[in-house]
Parts: sequence; C-alpha cells; structure tokens
Amino acid sequence: MKEHVVIKSYQNGINLILEEDVSFQDLLREIGYKFHESGKFFGNAKMALSINGRELTDEEERQILNVIQENCDVNIICLMGKDEETGRNFARAVRETEMQLENTASEGQFYKGTLKNHQVLETESSIVVLGDVYPGSTIISSKNIIILGGLYGKAYAGENGEPNHYVVALEMEPEKVKIGDFKYKPGDKGNKWSIKPKVRPKIAYVKNERVVLEPLTKELLDLF
Repeated sequence: MKEHVVIKSYQNGINLILEEDVSFQDLLREIGYKFHESGKFFGNAKMALSINGRELTDEEERQILNVIQENCDVNIICLMGKDEETGRNFARAVRETEMQLENTASEGQFYKGTLKNHQVLETESSIVVLGDVYPGSTIISSKNIIILGGLYGKAYAGENGEPNHYVVALEMEPEKVKIGDFKYKPGDKGNKWSIKPKVRPKIAYVKNERVVLEPLTKELLDLF
C-alpha cells in the first residue's frame, strides 16, 4: 500500500509531509495510525511540528493536531511555518515556548480539555490550557493565560486590574482579549497581521495603553 504521509523526526521537532492528491480524511486516518504506532518512540516529548506537501486551512491544521494528540502522548507545543524545517529552528521554537510554560506552571495550574458550548473557565492563578477555546467560550485568569491550542473565543487576563499580564496561544484568532482594563477585538485598527509569522505562537499584552498581538519571542518574554 502506498504511503501518503511521511514523518521525519528531528531532535526537537517533527516534519509531517503530506501527499497533495489524496483526500484529507484519508490523510487524517493515516496520520492517526502512524502516530499511534510510533507513540512509544516519541514518548511525551515536547516537540514543534512542521507540515509540508499541501496547502491546509486553519481548521485542517487543528484537526491534524487533534488526531496526533488522540493517538500518542507527544506534546506539540508550536506549529512551524513551511520554511522552518531545520533542527536549529525547531529547537529555538520549542525553547522559547517552553520557557514561558515553565514560568507559568511554577505559579499556576493546568486544564486539559477544550472549552466549547459557551463554557467559562475562571481561576485566580496563571493557567495553561491543553486544548482550544472555541467561539462563545471564555477563559478568565487574574494572572496569565497560555493556550496550547487555538484561542477563538474570549480570554481575560489580569482580572485584578493589573495590565502587566499576557495571553499566549498557538493560534490567536480571538473574539475578544482583555488584559487589565485594556481590550482587544478583531478589527481594531493596527492589530491585523500583514505578514503571517513563521512560528505561529502569538502573545497578547498591553503596549502603549492598548492590547497588541505579536509573534512570541524571547525578547517579549523578557519583558514579563
């Protein structure tokens, strides 16, 4: 049987090469099977993921991430752009994201699951969400929020009124973000992406008395 999915492993990342002229559902089934079979090899390592070979919508990328999560214990902590294929860039992406996770985990909590159907999750501490926040759902923290998935709903950080907090997500397409007393909504002038970053994780924070969304970098992390 011809293989339509090729998995290449680096020290800190996985490069997933997909055949172009195959139905997406067939690819999903093969991805699930291959990660199920190779689950022991990857273990619960923290890895970056690069997907090449065909154009994918954001929803298709989310489905691939969900299938990987369902079939093995590897932690995909960021999704790389097509030109981010080398082991060096995988390591850099993992290191930058992992630093932020370690800082938050030391003072906060984890929530494993997806928020949907207008669910609301509220906490007094920083929180790491292992899943997505769907439209209509809301996550509220008195401190910081990190979402290892997509933010498509609402996120309120610094609910104690402090503006020196942030929201990080692997996919940042929120309905609304509020940090302290400052708010961001899609369509706010000056907050739209003009160039899609190579590494998808983004951070929302207060800059010049407004909430801005920018690519997650070590330089930004050092501000907090």
